[in-house]
This record gives sequence, structure tokens and C-alpha cells, in this order.
Amino acid sequence: MVSLPEELEAREAAARQRVEELQAEAAELALRLERAREDLSRLEITRETVVQVLAELSAAEAEPEIVAGDVPEPDKTSAPHGSGVTMVPPWREGLVVAVLPDVYRDIVEVVADAPGPLQAKQIVPRIGLPTTTGKIEGTRGKLKRLVERGWLDEDVPGQFTLARRDPGAGRANSR
Repeated sequence: MVSLPEELEAREAAARQRVEELQAEAAELALRLERAREDLSRLEITRETVVQVLAELSAAEAEPEIVAGDVPEPDKTSAPHGSGVTMVPPWREGLVVAVLPDVYRDIVEVVADAPGPLQAKQIVPRIGLPTTTGKIEGTRGKLKRLVERGWLDEDVPGQFTLARRDPGAGRANSR
């Protein structure tokens, strides 16, 4: 017959061994998680680079030829001079939402999926942001930029919809 202290010691040793096994397993999982995060980071950077290149190509195709002596007006859609990266290119026929930066693409997709007009405060939680005043105002600014570039419409102030595409109009955006 086994005494109670011996039984407790045996159970304690078994529990200690299980804890050590789980710690080793957790360390292995942490290492695998770190590798997966590195892979994800590389893929995100690659995708962002591809989106930037596509936006640059799209913007280059949309730029009119400049006659000698003409000085173009500064483009407010571009990043600082010399970078050549258009953050939100103007919409034109054949341009897809994939050329937009992530947050703008998310906004356009949320608006496109909505059954009717949306306000900034309705969009913010749908793109994964907290509904704080700052996030709502920042999103409202992005919405206005998308309206200016022809991706969205704002027929009623503060109510945003996907831009209607009128084949006869030079701009898809109605104001």
C-alpha cells in the first residue's frame, strides 16, 4: 500500500513534468508565431509596394501631356514632391479599387456593400476603428477626399454613397 505523502509526491512530479512539457510546447509555438508574423509583415510590405506601383502607373497614364511653357498646377493628391506616389488617384474608367491604400479601399468596400447612404460614424466601426471623435473626423476627411477624386458621392451632406457612373459625364462625382 502506498502512503499518502508518496502518492502526493508522485502526482506532484507528474504535474511538474506536464508543466515542463507545456512550457516547451509554448516556446515552440511562440517561435512559430514570430516566424508567421515576419512572413505576414513581408507580404504586407510587398502588397503595399505593388499598390503604390499600380497607383503610380495609373497616375502616369492619367497625366496629360504638358506643352512647353505650361506650368502644371500642384497636384494635391500626391505625396511630397519627388515621391511620385498618388495616395488616392482620381477615379477613371478601368481603375479598380485595389489601387487605393488599404483604409480607403476598406471605406469604398463598406460603402459599396451598404444598402443606402452611410455617415462617417457608421463606417468607422465597420473598418475596425474605435468610434472616437478623432477616428470619425479622420474618416470623414477620407470620405471627402474619395468624393473629390470621384470614388464616392455625397448628394446629402454627411451621407456617402458609391459614385454613380454616368457615361456621358466627364466626372463620375455629382455634387
